[in-house]
Amino acid sequence: MLATTFYAALKVSHVLAITLWVGGMAFAHLFLRPSLSVLEPPQRLRLMQAVLGRFFFAVALAAGITVASGLWMISELTQSVRATGGSLHMPLAWTAMAAIGLLMAAIFLYIRLRLFPRFGRAMDAGDMPLAATALVPIRAWVLVNLVLGVTVLVLVSASHS
Repeated sequence: MLATTFYAALKVSHVLAITLWVGGMAFAHLFLRPSLSVLEPPQRLRLMQAVLGRFFFAVALAAGITVASGLWMISELTQSVRATGGSLHMPLAWTAMAAIGLLMAAIFLYIRLRLFPRFGRAMDAGDMPLAATALVPIRAWVLVNLVLGVTVLVLVSASHS
């Protein structure tokens, strides 16, 4: 009973973390970015710095929860199957989801540890043209992660139909 409850809690944590991560990327690309045109360029960049700083902190937590809970659930299932004398054959959709999730985490780390600090340094220096240029690859890589995240959601839907 406790193991079942713990597994359910892991699954809920996993889904909520993914929802925050993918939903946040969709919000940024589909709603925030197009709405920034009402602001002057320096205000746009300052807003993006503030929003991305907060969002990337939340994504760091969400990515950590997603990876940890996903690996833990696979481990729990593997141990459960082995305890009954069987062997686990992970469905292809699960393997794809795990691989895509790890790729998404790696891309996020690249954005957060490499690209976002470059943007921050340009902002701190007051170099708005350089800051605007530094934002371009962040936007591109977040879009890549959004497409990957939606792909995972499609895989989940397809594997449960």
